[in-house]
Amino acid sequence: MADTPVPAAADPAATRRKRLLWLGGGLAIIAVGWGAYTFLSNGALVSTDDAYVNGHVVAITPQVAGTVRAIGADDTDRVLTGASLVELDTSDMRIRLEAAEAGLGQAIRHVRRLFAALDEARALVAVRQTELDRASADLRARRMVVGQGAVTAEEARHASDATNTAKAALQVAQAAYTVALSQTQGTTLPTHPDVIAAKARLRAATLDMERTTVRTPVGGMVAKRDVQLGRRVAVGDRMMAVVPFDQFWIDANFKERQLRHICAGQPATMTADVYGSSVIYHGHVMDVNAGSGAAFALLPAQNATGNWIKVVQRVPVRIAFDPVELARKPLRIGMSTEVEIDTGRCDPQAASRPAAAVGTDLYTEQQQAADRHVAEIMKKTLGEAE
Repeated sequence: MADTPVPAAADPAATRRKRLLWLGGGLAIIAVGWGAYTFLSNGALVSTDDAYVNGHVVAITPQVAGTVRAIGADDTDRVLTGASLVELDTSDMRIRLEAAEAGLGQAIRHVRRLFAALDEARALVAVRQTELDRASADLRARRMVVGQGAVTAEEARHASDATNTAKAALQVAQAAYTVALSQTQGTTLPTHPDVIAAKARLRAATLDMERTTVRTPVGGMVAKRDVQLGRRVAVGDRMMAVVPFDQFWIDANFKERQLRHICAGQPATMTADVYGSSVIYHGHVMDVNAGSGAAFALLPAQNATGNWIKVVQRVPVRIAFDPVELARKPLRIGMSTEVEIDTGRCDPQAASRPAAAVGTDLYTEQQQAADRHVAEIMKKTLGEAE
């Protein structure tokens, strides 16, 4: 049997050259790809997937204490601004309101008596002055004829006593007038302190009655309902919350190095995991938060104690939505998003713009309702007293 031929050993130099060629080709492809990516991509874009939807959660709390007798909304219900959410028992408030109405009537009648007493005191002063003038005239007449024997000395003495009595009576009347004047001077019936105090008590009682109906200051969706029928609630107890869907934003947590060129007013695009990349939201940077998440944590890091390990911090960047896009594709608080910001330009004026004011007319309307009720009671009481 013939021997099988043994193949010649591979040339080591040729193998090395082949490997180097493959390695060089691979590096060249990587370099070309990186160059193409750098050329085609926008280097001013920064992005993060550590971003979540945030928004206001408006706590609904009572302004007066009471027992819950009705609940007008539950979790996931949508409510409009001013809608009634909770009704409290009004028995105690109605008693205080009726007492305050009666107190205002009593105050008006009391002040009327004070003004009448002033008029009476003024008239009495005039009467006493007339009596004194008559007694003084009688005294002068008797003194002129007492030497002629027309009147006796006793009559002259009686005239002198009458004059002194009239003077004393005048002084008493003037003192009474001064007291009456001090109780009404510089005021009218509506502006008298007693009436103003009674009106204030009535206004407070009316407001308390109004506040037994707990209304929402914003429109949105009810969440976190804790209140139950029959529960006794105190002022400030949290009963439920309302989340306004038109007041959402994104908190995008960028690393420190990514914040180098981020500033207020820069355009941003966002995608939410719930809709995927098919739905793109547009917005703008409101501003960079005042501190990192660790700085505002409940238990902030104590880097000056023990061993220290540097950790790259993330700082929240608040991004506003386009309200039209948000209304078309609504989101919920806490949903995950991905954010991309174009840092190619920066508007220094954007950070210095004044903050948008947020308010509600609900409490002003309650105050106006209380004022109208006080005016009605005033008009009714004044009409009855006339």
